[in-house]
Amino acid sequence: MTRRILIVDDEASLLEFLSLLFEEEGYEVQTASSMAAAREVLDSTEHHLILCDILMPDGDGLDLLREIKQRQPHAAVIMMTAYTSTKSAIESMRLGAYDYISKPFDVEELKVLAEKALEKTELEEQNIYLRRELEGKYTFSNIIGSSRKMQEVFSMVERVARTSSTVLVQGESGTGKELIARAIHFASPRAERKFLSINCGALPETLLESELFGHVRGAFTGAVREKKGLFQEADQGTVFLDEIGEMSPSMQVKLLRALQDKTVRRVGGNVEEAVDVRIIAATNQNLEERIATGELREDLYYRINVIPIRLPPLRQRREDIPLLVEHFLKQFSEELVVERKRISVDAMRLLESYTWPGNVRELENIIERAVALSAEETITTKDLPPHLITGRTPGSEAVTLPDEGLDLEAYLESLRAELMAQALERADGVQTRAAELLGMSFRSFRYYAKKVGVTGEMDD
Repeated sequence: MTRRILIVDDEASLLEFLSLLFEEEGYEVQTASSMAAAREVLDSTEHHLILCDILMPDGDGLDLLREIKQRQPHAAVIMMTAYTSTKSAIESMRLGAYDYISKPFDVEELKVLAEKALEKTELEEQNIYLRRELEGKYTFSNIIGSSRKMQEVFSMVERVARTSSTVLVQGESGTGKELIARAIHFASPRAERKFLSINCGALPETLLESELFGHVRGAFTGAVREKKGLFQEADQGTVFLDEIGEMSPSMQVKLLRALQDKTVRRVGGNVEEAVDVRIIAATNQNLEERIATGELREDLYYRINVIPIRLPPLRQRREDIPLLVEHFLKQFSEELVVERKRISVDAMRLLESYTWPGNVRELENIIERAVALSAEETITTKDLPPHLITGRTPGSEAVTLPDEGLDLEAYLESLRAELMAQALERADGVQTRAAELLGMSFRSFRYYAKKVGVTGEMDD
């Protein structure tokens, strides 16, 4: 990563000397000979380190320090002055300067001071990032599943995490692809660096390119300052490219070049920047079909599909549903600060029998809703959405009144017969269990079963 430094001083010879000094040290250097010029540079470019003279011809350097801490709070600032003043030194430290150095200064001392300031700043940023991530819910321990299919996924994650290979995570929407990507990152040697994600299908091409690779000032309307992209921000870390199959053909070419060369070029820029990031891509689409239709480049597919991981839909690992339900009940009871919720046997059976087109995300949303709305300690079938009983997703097969009208009683009897037949099928023909699925008493179920002509066993 190239470190950027801004030097603010009204002495031209000192600016020239410090520019040469820090350029030899590998810094990207900008200079300003007045506070007005410094403000203009601060508006256009982010910096890692700022050296600022306290006495400026058009103002007080301490005032500029205050502005720097507002505009670029993560930049390390070292104040300089030819007039040794304990009061100024104390005030600059109170305002957030890393340190203070008096002119004339020893060159080696300044270099060491600059290095230490940057190390401290980078460490603080990394600690803030790690604390935020590790205190969140995206940890390996929160990926729930004891089924054979999920144990196979966990085993693959543990093996893959030790490498830096590119991974392609495939699975339906809501199966937890980003959770798996984060688990790989936090179990890897890159865990102390950043994990940054982006949905490739959610942004137009020009904005996506800027988000991935950054842009220079003036690259397009609204680009009032230089911006780093995800590849530079996540240097030595991981970039998660969600819904990569939605990327436009021209963006696929640019991404392929970045992956092959391990360099990026900012939008509007002409400098190649070296980056070291691990790529984890994800999709809910059939990428082989998109290759066949010309929507996905075959060479990009092979570049990202080094290690494939396929996540099973929830309907293929129903044995994990009770574990997930208990996990979400605990999580949302704590988050919503309510008494720890439990779930009834009939409600759990209903959850286990549903097809879950929205997978784990749909289950999570339903449990959150039940915990939030239920006034009782135990969640029952009445606290669950009606479509879990009918098996239809919300909004599908909406009922509309025909132009010629209908026989409502006959329609309701037909619907009752259909639901009772489905309940019996899910209950393996046991009427008592089917009655529970429909929230009916066994007496009522038996009565209507005879009336509509559905049969089953009376006892478990």
